Amino acid sequence: MKTVLIVCHANTCRSVMAQAILERLLAERNGDPPIRVRSGGVGRTARDGMIPSLDARLVLREEGIELSETAILSTDLRQHPDLVASADLILTMTARQKLELAALAEADGRPVFTLKEFVGEDGDIADPVGQGEDVYRACRDEIKRCLEKSLDRLLGAPQRPA
Repeated sequence: MKTVLIVCHANTCRSVMAQAILERLLAERNGDPPIRVRSGGVGRTARDGMIPSLDARLVLREEGIELSETAILSTDLRQHPDLVASADLILTMTARQKLELAALAEADGRPVFTLKEFVGEDGDIADPVGQGEDVYRACRDEIKRCLEKSLDRLLGAPQRPA
């Protein structure tokens, strides 16, 4: 089973939304090869066991994704390098997180991309923390758009022309 690891700073907002959205997109693609989706944080504020942001859970609910407080608990990847070592693909939200991840020995030889880079775009997916539901909603939509655009590539399907 292929494992995709989605990384952000603390693993309470962007990577949680991305994990939940990608799991849903994969579930909707009946018959495709199984992919395990994990998430984690690489920043200094990442801690094991933090609950997902309330705003992240609220904007996911608008998409029909009910995420309980304990459905995805945060993971500090510096404390769990085995998650990095077992990933077949690592997607970060920012170029800085990509660099921080590359500094971990367990990431050596692993394909690491920013989510936007993976879909052929430039730039980062900005952190919505503390900025209200509208910013979370825009972040969710950007993540969802990128994941939808990357789904065939993630599944190893032939690429459609852009």
